[in-house]
Amino acid sequence: MGRLVMKFGGTSVANIERIQNVARHVKREVDAGHEVAVVVSAMSGKTNELVAWCTEASPLHDAREYDAVVASGEQVTSGLLAIALQSLGIQARSWQGWQIPILTSDAHASARIVGIDGSEIIKRFSERKEVAVIAGFQGIHAETGRITTLGRGGSDTSAVAIAAALKADRCDIYTDVDGVYTTDPRVVPKAKRLDKVSFEEMLELASLGAKVLQVRSVELGMVHNMPIFVRSSFDKPEDIDPHGTPPGTLISSEENSMENHVVTGIAFSKDEAQISVRRIEDKPGVAASIFGPLADANINVDMIVQNVSEDGKTTDLTFTVPAADFARAKQTITSAQDKIGYARFDSETDVAKVSVIGSGMRSHAGVAAQAFAALAARNINIRAITTSEIKFSVLIDAAYTELAVRTLHTLYGLDQV
Repeated sequence: MGRLVMKFGGTSVANIERIQNVARHVKREVDAGHEVAVVVSAMSGKTNELVAWCTEASPLHDAREYDAVVASGEQVTSGLLAIALQSLGIQARSWQGWQIPILTSDAHASARIVGIDGSEIIKRFSERKEVAVIAGFQGIHAETGRITTLGRGGSDTSAVAIAAALKADRCDIYTDVDGVYTTDPRVVPKAKRLDKVSFEEMLELASLGAKVLQVRSVELGMVHNMPIFVRSSFDKPEDIDPHGTPPGTLISSEENSMENHVVTGIAFSKDEAQISVRRIEDKPGVAASIFGPLADANINVDMIVQNVSEDGKTTDLTFTVPAADFARAKQTITSAQDKIGYARFDSETDVAKVSVIGSGMRSHAGVAAQAFAALAARNINIRAITTSEIKFSVLIDAAYTELAVRTLHTLYGLDQV
């Protein structure tokens, strides 16, 4: 007997039939003797619809009222799932974020969790054998008493935070895929599902393009050492042994993993833009004059390359930003041209970032060099490179993304994992 948090995304609760399927998944775990809390997203497409309504009502709407509207999607799902569980003879009740409560900051539409009181839910586990069905993605700001939301994908974050607060044994994330793969199977049909991934590796995969989990949920899992199991909600509930290990990917601390492969996976993102600021006077404070205003505008900068001229008097700075932020980044830099003192602004939006991730890189030399040689053999030009202890990323022309991913996937033996 254990304590589980089960999280179901929008496609898993897209209609009443799928909600009833989710109820059978929950019943399987309850029948096995587990104490269960369930975290649910809004039904597929509902959040987009609610956001569109807010925009239609007023393009410049109050963020507090926006949260009141969009949080209702999860409220509907939690109530419907509680009804479906009750129809199966299971004690269940729905909980909204403010009822638990899940306390957050007051950054409406992108709030951060600051505390969760899970005592009442734990009490009901023992006294009533009651399943808690919790609306994900939402909480409450204590000082104002206003409903808050955690940003898109926030139900994953809710689930891991609740699992930590309830001292659960594991947080199961049910989605429309059956785990984390070595890369996108739509690009590389030979991509394999990974049985285990470390928190560090999953953080890199999630931040560099893999869409399986929200980055903040992985960060929470690592901070609280909460194992996360990614699995499919479309497997038949009655075909799964609750005491066995179903297909999926376990994300946990590195010491819980077996001997690591040198490379775990390949991630990629086409949502990149490259900016080059040319012939800046090479003196202290120049980088701060560029990146300071970008930070003030909440624009994340990723890959940074600096080239100094032969005479040492001027320098070029090349870096990447998310494609969605390119226009704002360009405006921020060009409006500060006099202060920065650059001669030319160049940009390229048709670029992609391809990243190689693996904790085994710590103890293996030459991993990146192999990639550079393999890409060169395919006539793929590298525009920029960044590295960390367990990953490196290359910036290339977007047209070569799929070829680069397939080349690297084969190079590191991931076709045979």
